[in-house]
Amino acid sequence: MKVALDTNGLYTTRAGVARYLLGLMQGFREMGPSAPEIVPFAWPVFNLEYRQPARALKTAWRELVWANTAAPFRMLRLRPDVLHFACTGVFRHHALPTVATIHDVTALRFPAKFRPWQRLSAPHRLRRLAAADRIVCVSRFTADESIRLLDVNPARIHVVYEGSAFADPASVSERPPEFDLPPSFFLFVGSLEPGKNLALLRETYVLAAARGVALPPLVIIGARWEGVSTEGAPPQGWIYAGRQDDDVLAYCYRRAEALLFPSIYEGFGLPVLEAMGLGCPVICDRVASLPEVGGDAPLYAALKPEPWLEAARELLRDAAGRRQRIEEGRRQASRFSWKRCAQETAEAYAGALRSKR
Repeated sequence: MKVALDTNGLYTTRAGVARYLLGLMQGFREMGPSAPEIVPFAWPVFNLEYRQPARALKTAWRELVWANTAAPFRMLRLRPDVLHFACTGVFRHHALPTVATIHDVTALRFPAKFRPWQRLSAPHRLRRLAAADRIVCVSRFTADESIRLLDVNPARIHVVYEGSAFADPASVSERPPEFDLPPSFFLFVGSLEPGKNLALLRETYVLAAARGVALPPLVIIGARWEGVSTEGAPPQGWIYAGRQDDDVLAYCYRRAEALLFPSIYEGFGLPVLEAMGLGCPVICDRVASLPEVGGDAPLYAALKPEPWLEAARELLRDAAGRRQRIEEGRRQASRFSWKRCAQETAEAYAGALRSKR
C-alpha cells in the first residue's frame, strides 16, 4: 500500500504537529516490512518565523496557490492508494481514499486564540478533514469533540494515541543549553499563546511573592509570539529560552523540579508525555485530554493561582511523593509508542481502502 502523507506541518511549525509527523514516520520505520510505503507530500518551503508579511505570503501561497495547482498534478503522478491529511488538509483529492488526523478542534472552541486568517480558514479546514473516509483522533477527548462539533460519524473514527520523542530514556541524548540554567527551576514547554495559560503561572508567582514564598525560577521553552505581551510583565528570574533542540529539552526535563503545564485545552498534550518519560513530574489540570495522557502520575490542580501555588509547594517539600509521581509517570509513558501509533494508523488506511470498494 502506497500512502501519500501530508507533511506540510514540518515546514510551518516545530510544535506538536511537527513532532507528530516525525514520530509517525519513525513508527512506520520501526514497523519494518509490514509498514505501508510512506511518501511525504508537501510544499517543501519553511515558514517558521512570525515576521510579517513574509509569513502571511508563504501561508497564502501554500494554501491557495500550491494546494490548487501543483499539488493535484503531483498527486496524479504519484498515484498513491491512500492520501493521509496528517496536519493541514489544504488540498483535496476526491478520487482517493482519504484519512485525516484531527489533533484538536481548538479553532471552533477558542477562535480568539488565532490570527484573523486562521480564524477564517481553520473551521473550513476542520470540516474538510472531518469529511475523510477515516478519521484518526489523537485522544478520546478529541474524538468526542469531533463527534459533537463536526458531526463525525463515530464509525469512521480511530482513536490513536501519539508517542514520545523520548520513548527510550536510556538512549536519549542530552546537551546543556547555551543559557545559564538555574540549579533549581520549574519548566514550561509549549508555544506561547494565550491558550497555554502562561498568565496563570505569572499570577501564581505573584501570589507566592506576596506571601513570602520563594519559588524556583521558571524556564520557558517555546516560540514566543503575540499573546505573551498582553499577559503582564514576567516575574523576576523567569528565563525565556525560545525554541530549543530535543537534546537541550531532554537535559531540562531531567533536571527540572517539575513541568508546569497550565494549558486550558489540549488535543493530546505531548509535553506531559515527554516529561513523564524522562522522570520529570507534572503539574496540570484535569482538562481536555490531559487525564488520558497523564493517568495517575501528574499532580492535578484547578486552574487558579491558589491551587497551583499549593501544588508547587507540595512537590518541592514532599520528596517521597515526588519520587512516587516520577515512578508512576515513567510507567504511564511506557504505554505510549510511535510504533503502536503507526500500526493503528495503518489500520485506518486499510479501513479507508475498504470504504471505497
